[in-house]
Amino acid sequence: MTPIVHWIMIVAGLVAIGWGLQAAHRLRSPFDILAALVALIGLISALLGALLVAVPGFFQG
Repeated sequence: MTPIVHWIMIVAGLVAIGWGLQAAHRLRSPFDILAALVALIGLISALLGALLVAVPGFFQG
């Protein structure tokens, strides 16, 4: 993957975290769980993107 994809992963992850945390508190019962999952996926995406920016060949042998 190109480095621009890693930066997009970071930005998209941060946006997902921001929306997910707010929506998890605002939405009603079945939908707040989905918003919390979006926040979790955003956290994973942002951390993975930051890892790949810092160490580009991390997952290569």
